[in-house]
Amino acid sequence: MILYLHGFRSSPLSYKAQVLAKRMRELGLISQYNCPQLPDSPRVSVELALQLINPYAPEEVTIIGSSLGGYYANWLAEKTGCRAVLLNPVVDPIQVKIPKSAAQEVMQVQEWMKFIQSFEAEIMDLRAFPVTRLERYLLIAAKGDELLDWRKMSEHYKGAYQQIIEGGDHALSHFEQYMDRVLLFCGIAE
Repeated sequence: MILYLHGFRSSPLSYKAQVLAKRMRELGLISQYNCPQLPDSPRVSVELALQLINPYAPEEVTIIGSSLGGYYANWLAEKTGCRAVLLNPVVDPIQVKIPKSAAQEVMQVQEWMKFIQSFEAEIMDLRAFPVTRLERYLLIAAKGDELLDWRKMSEHYKGAYQQIIEGGDHALSHFEQYMDRVLLFCGIAE
């Protein structure tokens, strides 16, 4: 079972979620893929994820988390013992500083700050430090991420499987290039 957790202000209609759904459909495995719309509340988001993966044994589950979804995936992997693929994950939401040059709109920064202020206690409850059993993690991080520092990601997941991409962007606009590696890590060989 693959559970995809999208990022902040994203959805199941995001590029990566759609590329993954398309590949799972092509492989005849769409019934093993789930990508819910996550609510604003971090606590409610992880509760939803736990409900979806609860029927499965930990070794049957991989959670793929993008950006803020990566933060949730880290916590869920630590709680349940499943695998996690982290795509440009937020390592610590409280410490995220969106660079002014990266903010497309002032509203994006304001939305993030409002999210942090509204849910700070819930975010703190989901901290998963330190990360254990690093063989359960695959990090894909782009050096060109305009929002998050790939070095912090790489350091946080030191010892885990890592693919550091030269260039790229926060959205991982060329995600389909990494699909085979992601699916192989999930236990799906073509």
